[in-house]
Amino acid sequence: MEKIGNVTLDYEYYPGEDLYSDGPVEEQLLEIAKSYREEELNQVIADKKSWPVLYHFSHIRQNILDWIPMKKTDKVLEIGSGCGAITGALARKAGNVTCIELSKMRSTINAYRNQDYDNVKILVGNFQDIEKNLKETFDYITLIGVFEYSEGYIGTREPYVEMLRRIAAHLAPGGKLVIAIENRLGLKYWAGCTEDHVPKYFEGLEGYPDTTGVKTFSRRELENVISKAGNFQTTFYYPYPDYKFPLTIYSDKYLPKKGELKDNYCNFDRTRMQLFDEPKVYDTLIDSGLFPEFSNSFLVLAERKGE
Repeated sequence: MEKIGNVTLDYEYYPGEDLYSDGPVEEQLLEIAKSYREEELNQVIADKKSWPVLYHFSHIRQNILDWIPMKKTDKVLEIGSGCGAITGALARKAGNVTCIELSKMRSTINAYRNQDYDNVKILVGNFQDIEKNLKETFDYITLIGVFEYSEGYIGTREPYVEMLRRIAAHLAPGGKLVIAIENRLGLKYWAGCTEDHVPKYFEGLEGYPDTTGVKTFSRRELENVISKAGNFQTTFYYPYPDYKFPLTIYSDKYLPKKGELKDNYCNFDRTRMQLFDEPKVYDTLIDSGLFPEFSNSFLVLAERKGE
């Protein structure tokens, strides 16, 4: 156990070394988390002009769930909390936040960034080891940019289905899964952005012929995976331009109108092609009622039917 500010870090299941890392840049992220308060981070981002700094510290990341009506009586399980990009938003809204994160370095960055919150606990270690020893149930369980890696966590024939089954077992009555993930058929990939997890053009569109360990889904594919995992009522939302930096979150009840989708800046950390005029193609898709199929990302809330 360790305390950083008000945040508790639990190392009971930590394997003794970090099994993945972004390298020396994480030391810089730790120094920023130690040295600057939340309201100062936008200036740090502007000064550093660094993709990792932008990605891990931008407050825009929190838009993905800042709108969800959590209550101070709610308990949240955040799986794959990383450097705490959304942990603070959860801590502001919910009563208790339990994080699971494999990396001790990233957990330390998270703890320093959110050290003023007294309702955050970080469990450091392998998801598989921690999950089977969880005794609590939760009102919300979040998988923000995590679900696509289920194949690496779960060694079964249907790892994505099994991942949801295991997680859903920890939902309180009326609890919800919150999944944010890229759309394999997102328009940006047709327009010339590389696949987010592997720097290859059209890799997801072609069905991941050269990739193992990570996979995203079309809307229908994701619906089928969730359906196999249990009897869930699902609601799809469409973060724009994507779930990482969402400026607007659309739904089936509030879809974009022609002329609205002009901020198509994705893949900030790498070069891209520009194969066509995305705003014009978006307008065509909107006219045809196809925007949900080609949204760059999905945000899904899944609740067991009958609860």
